[in-house]
Amino acid sequence: MVAFGKKLKDRQIEEWQGYYINYKLMKKKVKQYASQIETGGYERRYVLKDFSRMLDNQIEKIVLFLLEQQGILGSRIAKLGEQQEMLQTELDLPRIAFLQESYRDIGRDLLKLLTFVEINAIGLRKILKKFDKRLGYRFTDYYVKTRANHPYSQLQQVFKHVGLGAVVGAISRNLAELDDFQGSYLSIYDQPARPLQDPVIDSIRAAVDRLSHSTNFLTYLGQHALIIHEELPIPNEEHDDDDQRYHFMSLLLNLVNTFLYMVNTYIIVPTADDYSMSLGAAATVCGIVIGAMAVAQIFSSVYFSAWSNKSYFKPLVFSSIVLFVGNVMYALAYDFDSITVLLLGRVFCGLGSARAVNRRYISDCVPLKIRMQASAGFVSASALGMACGPAIAGLLQVKFKIYNITINQNTIPGWVMAMSWVLYLIWLSFSFKEPGHLSQQNQVPEYNTSLTESDTLENGAKQSLLVSSQARQDDVDEDQECDMSEGPSEDSHAPINSIGAAYKLLTPSVKVQLFIYFMLKYATEILLAESSVITSYYFHWTTSKVSLFLVCLGLTVLPVNMIVGSNISNMFEDRQILLASEIMVCLGIVASFHIIIPYTVTQYVTSGLVMFVSAEVLEGVNLSLLSRVMSSRLSRGTFNGGLLSTEAGTIARVIADATITLGGYVGESRLLNVTLLPSLSICILAIIATCLTYNSQY
Repeated sequence: MVAFGKKLKDRQIEEWQGYYINYKLMKKKVKQYASQIETGGYERRYVLKDFSRMLDNQIEKIVLFLLEQQGILGSRIAKLGEQQEMLQTELDLPRIAFLQESYRDIGRDLLKLLTFVEINAIGLRKILKKFDKRLGYRFTDYYVKTRANHPYSQLQQVFKHVGLGAVVGAISRNLAELDDFQGSYLSIYDQPARPLQDPVIDSIRAAVDRLSHSTNFLTYLGQHALIIHEELPIPNEEHDDDDQRYHFMSLLLNLVNTFLYMVNTYIIVPTADDYSMSLGAAATVCGIVIGAMAVAQIFSSVYFSAWSNKSYFKPLVFSSIVLFVGNVMYALAYDFDSITVLLLGRVFCGLGSARAVNRRYISDCVPLKIRMQASAGFVSASALGMACGPAIAGLLQVKFKIYNITINQNTIPGWVMAMSWVLYLIWLSFSFKEPGHLSQQNQVPEYNTSLTESDTLENGAKQSLLVSSQARQDDVDEDQECDMSEGPSEDSHAPINSIGAAYKLLTPSVKVQLFIYFMLKYATEILLAESSVITSYYFHWTTSKVSLFLVCLGLTVLPVNMIVGSNISNMFEDRQILLASEIMVCLGIVASFHIIIPYTVTQYVTSGLVMFVSAEVLEGVNLSLLSRVMSSRLSRGTFNGGLLSTEAGTIARVIADATITLGGYVGESRLLNVTLLPSLSICILAIIATCLTYNSQY
């Protein structure tokens, strides 16, 4: 992995080189402090004072240059404004065109300035983190608290960029006025909902969004998709390849694939126990029936991820065909009176899981300016599919025969999904556009801060740096990497195409986050997969009631994410929400146990809702943290970050479904407590691991 100093040097604007953060000098200074402290040469107070002074000087240099450039841009806008006033008395079309292009030139220079601010903000965060890690201090806490809220704070100038917003507004207003010069009496302030259609303004808005993080909810949802990017921004002209590779209908087809697959996963949950018993098996065999799809998905995710290195269209076609076959087998198992055919049908469905392809398409082919919306769409499609699956099952209460083929509540989910995949395959064949693939050797990850720096630039210097200084612990210590003056290593941007290489990039904090993800998926799978058996035994619920319960759970996903993404995440640090959510999941599990008193619907529904909602909050925060602490090298290649998280969750579901089936051997009366005990144990371990990890870091 190339050292940050080298990447910083490569991204600098040549004529501005003297005004960037001197990362190389500060890194050497940190090394010097560390060695001198070990030998007793420096006292702690001297180190803190000297490094604080150096940081203050660096920030002052950045801020003064920033103010100078803002003034230059402001003067240019003022001069153009004087020329624009002359158009009020005499319409001059060539003059209008000249002024429009002049404002666009200012906009392009503003983009450079925005990139300048962004790179320096990242450099400040990284050097603070390096200082804490090498010297064992919590210097970041002290420095940010003393500088961020000071009335003469220069640190806030870097992270709040107030003056730049005024420049953006001036350019946008004047371009809009020139664009509507003939006949319009309204300005952009009278029509705030009407966006100005100009490529330069669009690029500025995308850059400002990265800095100001104005779309909290979309970003929070997007992090669920775990599409990881590198940190440094890239010049605007380098986005052209993405724009050429992007095709809206192809993106929509990927999102529909995600939706249908989630419907396919959960549509059988309300009836799986009845179907198993109709074929002569125990009701708890529903765990194996539901889990068979997840078992196959463990393997399919890997080969689909590898296949997506070469093509997107072919894997989606193969996925649709395999899912069609799997659903037909699932539906015909009733007439064949074979539990084996039923399980094979579910295995085929799991072998058709193309979620790795869907993720990779968004990561590789969707332009950076809309990638967060696409990632949020991926998560929303998954949540909607999870809710629609049980809802459809609840509505399909029919019973008839067509040519000796039985159609009832057990088999019709298979037939409905089979027809859905046929229709999808037809649509896919006519509408999908295969993007051109870059070779793996030449493919360099795009640099983006939409995930890694979102909190930093949303909440200002104080809260964000406190969070960010503790995040991304996966970064290889740059003291072991090449110096800034050295070139990149041969494999600096090589994609991760082996499980061994991916495992080496997993730091202890990443492993803890993946274990938390495993825990929450295990707990939610226990709740969902055994719901039909538990409610039938205790409350004698029908399929429709079970479906309604599962639908209500599924419909909480988006509202909960909206509340957390837009409000709670701005009030508390991610680690605080993480620990609180884990505790709430634990309390929900404890409340679900049937001990002495009669088990009631109120207890089951309330405890299940608390546990499920808390798990949803936990998932969002956990993946948000994971997207920041996971190595950016895992943004590409077969074994990317999205695949690793998917595998962790899928393995958890497999083990949970197996737990339900094994728990059936002790009888349905004890099934609830037997399956909840492992959930409780894993949850307690996750809480302990979280406390130990963050205590060691803070």
